[in-house]
Amino acid sequence: MSELKPRIRVEYTKNATIITFTDEKILEERDVRALQEAVMHVVEQSGPINLILDFYNVRFLSSAVLGLLLRVSKRVYEAGGRLRLCNINPKIYEIFKITRLTKVFDIYRDALSALEGLE
Repeated sequence: MSELKPRIRVEYTKNATIITFTDEKILEERDVRALQEAVMHVVEQSGPINLILDFYNVRFLSSAVLGLLLRVSKRVYEAGGRLRLCNINPKIYEIFKITRLTKVFDIYRDALSALEGLE
């Protein structure tokens, strides 16, 4: 595993790339911009990518992160890839439900279950 700045850890498996957010709070606009640069860098280095975004450490996030997720999703799907989210804190999951993002994103309990079925 390699540590990328800012605030993500990237793991390459046989069937997917897993990006784990390492911060507990993603609230500041500059943090969201830095995350976008880091995540898009990983996405753009690949052709079609099976990408799993792991929120294991995240307890608080701003609405700007939701916009970032939509941009990442668009880029991944345009390249012919697949995107899955996992380990979303129950309070954050409620925000996904309220905003109907549970219908937009494939959300899994953990990274292992998110990996199932990816080729």
